[in-house]
Amino acid sequence: MINTLKYKTIQIFRDYSLPRWLVLAIDISAVFFTFLIAYLLRYNLEPSTFSWALAFKQGLLICSVYIVFMLLFKSYSGLIRQTTIKDTFTIAITNSAAFAALFVITICSRKFDFNPFFNISLSIMMIHYGTVTVTLILFRVFIKMFYVFVSVPSSHSKNVMIYGSGETGIIVKRVIESDPRSGFQLKGFIDDNSKLQGKKVDGYSVFPMSVLTKDFVDTENIKVFIFAIKDISAGKKKEVLESVISLGLEILDTPSFDQWLNGHLQVKQLRKVQLEDLLGREPITLDLKGIEEGLRKKTILVTGAAGSIGSEIVRQLTKYNYKQLVLVDQAETPSFFLDNELKDKFTDCRYDFIIGDVTNELKMDHIFRKYRPEIVFHAAAYKHVPIMEANPHEAFRVNVGGTKIISELAIKYKAEKFVMISSDKAVKPTNVMGATKKICELLVQSQAKRSETETRFVTTRFGNVLGSNGSVIPIFKKQIAEGGPVTITDPEITRFFMTIPEACQLVLEAGFMCKGGEIFIFDMGNPIKILDIATKLIQLSGFEPYKDIDIKFIGLRPGEKLYEELFSDNEQQLPTHNPKISIARVAETDYDYVLSMINDTLKSIYKKSGPEVVEAMMEIVPEYTSKYAATS
Repeated sequence: MINTLKYKTIQIFRDYSLPRWLVLAIDISAVFFTFLIAYLLRYNLEPSTFSWALAFKQGLLICSVYIVFMLLFKSYSGLIRQTTIKDTFTIAITNSAAFAALFVITICSRKFDFNPFFNISLSIMMIHYGTVTVTLILFRVFIKMFYVFVSVPSSHSKNVMIYGSGETGIIVKRVIESDPRSGFQLKGFIDDNSKLQGKKVDGYSVFPMSVLTKDFVDTENIKVFIFAIKDISAGKKKEVLESVISLGLEILDTPSFDQWLNGHLQVKQLRKVQLEDLLGREPITLDLKGIEEGLRKKTILVTGAAGSIGSEIVRQLTKYNYKQLVLVDQAETPSFFLDNELKDKFTDCRYDFIIGDVTNELKMDHIFRKYRPEIVFHAAAYKHVPIMEANPHEAFRVNVGGTKIISELAIKYKAEKFVMISSDKAVKPTNVMGATKKICELLVQSQAKRSETETRFVTTRFGNVLGSNGSVIPIFKKQIAEGGPVTITDPEITRFFMTIPEACQLVLEAGFMCKGGEIFIFDMGNPIKILDIATKLIQLSGFEPYKDIDIKFIGLRPGEKLYEELFSDNEQQLPTHNPKISIARVAETDYDYVLSMINDTLKSIYKKSGPEVVEAMMEIVPEYTSKYAATS
């Protein structure tokens, strides 16, 4: 019987909470009845010694004043079962303000001889102030204690350790306790502050990080580790997470305050730690003033706008005071999704979305003629190495031909800046995709050298971006979800990685520090083994590598390197004011010859065989080595 009642009570608490209007009504009722009690106490519990009619009228006056300050300070708006010291303080402030207002009304009534209705006994007001404050606080404390009593965790709850016993950690602890659906039971805090270790915070012990061993995890049956500290360096966070990942725990992270729903954290907002969190990269410091000035009141064209990089550039641009965005992409479905995202999340975004192919010169000329963009971000390109290796004609036509058309239109219509997105695969290329990107770099530099050019051309070169379409991360996640195996080409293969927002922030920064003709290289950190990425993703998914999820090596694909480089041997690395961005000073090239070779290849592209297209690219880029050309 008791268990049934307890279960039904938990169900009620889980599915319902008191609406704010009802909490306000309860609070006002408490104000009224405690005022009558204050009257009785003042007159020694002898109701015949005072006028009940006057008491009722003054009670309504008291309620009117209190309700004004309750609405002003919103003392009724908190979830009662999550009452904190802050909530009780709000009640005290509300009641004190109401008391002060009533005190002023009473003094004025006595001085100016108002109706006796406004002349409330100061002793009654004092008694009422103390009584109603205690009543409202005790009501919330009782509800909270009752909730804690009936919501004792079930045997199916997961034991949790919270990293961080500060304000964020305590908030996470209280959110967990207030939501029986979370399935979490807190076992304690972990904190690096030696002054807190061995003590209790909010009723739970604080442990040092060293306690989190395999034996401790097994003994205490710990299943979840929640990261709940914000004031910490990226390097330290990486260190903590890597020390936990091997323990087989589910690792959750607390979102930043600006992502909480209506200023309140919910259990469902605790997200699984992402691979990006294990990069340990410090936040990028941008020249926001320079970017703002460069974008102010400008019409900006973004090609490949619906792709991984293009769409993030668009998101970054929405923060600035531009005139209009012109978004071009030939892929209908990704464009549809980005269009919906902009309408939902960036309601002030001023943009036109255009479906168009960057190799369609008439269409692109129409766009430039209509919008006259002052800034061009050229992100449109084919990028998947194996696909491009099998389709050299399309790789050259789209990547090189599209860049040629957009760059020439930028010159024709006097765009101020042209920013092209390149790749680390352009350095000593061994595949078709990398070779086309290197040719695009040479093409952009040749455009910058033209005497009639008023446009400032700049190239940005960086490595892989985590989570981009077709990158290893989504592929690995899909393979893990399907039970494996996770396939890797070679156990020694490495790549440079950065997050999409990082890359696009640096694209904006580089675009407004250029003088024209530079190739900007982004600091990608140290190269990371793909095998390490696969291992960590498996562990972050709650599995053990090789035991739960197998890892299989399938050999390098055509044109694939074991490692990538950001600088060629003949390129000199020069610093900029931003330590995350360097300039590659390249050797002088016969740009007229490069342009003529590009034009000749584009004109006869479909008259050539695949090997002949590759040979043409090798002639433009002598350092390009291709097994495709050698074996055909």
